[in-house]
Amino acid sequence: DIVLMDVRMPVLDGIAATRSIVIDQLAGHVLVLTTFDEDRIVYDALAAGASGFLLKTAPPAQLVDAVHTIAAGDALLAPTVTRRLIEEFVRRPPPGDAIPERLAELTEREREVLTLIARGLPNHQIASTLFVSDSTVKTHINRIFSKLDLHDRVQAVVLAYETGLVRPGE
Repeated sequence: DIVLMDVRMPVLDGIAATRSIVIDQLAGHVLVLTTFDEDRIVYDALAAGASGFLLKTAPPAQLVDAVHTIAAGDALLAPTVTRRLIEEFVRRPPPGDAIPERLAELTEREREVLTLIARGLPNHQIASTLFVSDSTVKTHINRIFSKLDLHDRVQAVVLAYETGLVRPGE
């Protein structure tokens, strides 16, 4: 029902093994149990399909509780991982459809243009996407830069991500 998976193993690492177990449905759930409290390992384990992540330094009672939690179909993270995840989460803009305060001065169309800039589109593709001329796109970009006191597209992209207008993977 549950696989307790180490991350560092001699032939096949625990992340790849977790991925195989999840894809092939060889077990109900995988709980990664490791000494490595690193964000990249946590991310890779969860992306591979692990249902939980616990450190080997956890007391035995916590391990037993973790197994029961995972067996019940819930997810579980080590307290140190949970704390870091919460800290990262609250650093981001709040979820929802509200317009970030820093972008409130922009029109809806200017926010669309900024979103497309942040996704890496050049002016001619922005124009094509929005069914406007290249010169209209340039006008919108100039207004965005002026209103937000930006100097180039790089600053615009950074701001779009920092405000949550766009998010990685969208």
